Amino acid sequence: MSMTWTSAFLLLQVNCYFKFGSCLKVLVWPTEYSHWMNMKTILDELLQRVHEVTVLTSSASILVDTNKTSGSKFEVYPTSLSKDVYEDTFMSLISKMVYDIPKDSFWSYFSQMQEILWEFSDYALMLCKEAVLNKKYMIKLQESRFNVILADAICPCGELLAELLQIPFVYSLRFSPGYTFEKYSGGLLIPPSYVPIVLSELKLSDQMAFMERVKNMIYVLYFDFWFQTCNMRTWDRFYSETLGRPTTLYETLGKAEMWLIQTYWNLEFPRPLLPNFDFVGRLHCKPAKPLQM
Repeated sequence: MSMTWTSAFLLLQVNCYFKFGSCLKVLVWPTEYSHWMNMKTILDELLQRVHEVTVLTSSASILVDTNKTSGSKFEVYPTSLSKDVYEDTFMSLISKMVYDIPKDSFWSYFSQMQEILWEFSDYALMLCKEAVLNKKYMIKLQESRFNVILADAICPCGELLAELLQIPFVYSLRFSPGYTFEKYSGGLLIPPSYVPIVLSELKLSDQMAFMERVKNMIYVLYFDFWFQTCNMRTWDRFYSETLGRPTTLYETLGKAEMWLIQTYWNLEFPRPLLPNFDFVGRLHCKPAKPLQM
């Protein structure tokens, strides 16, 4: 077992309670496609360590296959969204990002990028509402007495479930646009003088000339004060209404115990790190099989 795997699962705090002869119960809030593939690798390792894994997914899920005997349990809540519509929406969004968005205009590129992310956010909010407001499933989750939630930060809701169930939660994440989630929720420092902002379209290194730093700073301000990954007002209002107190999405995200970043630390730009951020790259890579002569 590599040091990366070992540290990741120590930080997840899911060691077995040998004294009582049982392991922890993990509730999972997944996202689709590559996000699910990365998370499934973590779940497979948890199952090998004899932990109990329950994946909470919607009836419209695309890749989360409840029929496969992986060892995980599945809680499938009903949704008004059909699988075909959900998949078509994803394909449409991916096609727009790859082929349709013009990359020669700063304002046009980012305004259309935000439209795409907000469309995804609307579907994510719909699924979150249908899970959280389903009293039958929420009572069942409460009675199951889970110990921790593993969630993908790019698709909010896992943190709200953790608040409602009063249990800790851990994030799996590659990055958020402009590092906004990591900065404003995780408290991670991203010094613009030597850390190029992600998705800025600038090809910069950590050794920038003065004008390159100026350009990088413009992008930082842009992401901080204009570009939003989600429709924050809608999420803030829903979280406040559900929890019965004023709160925000950023505040709730910030209660994560750990942020597992899906990349190598040495592929990132040098910057100050926090003890609750751990790089867990290559989790989805499997050892090569020996060549057969």
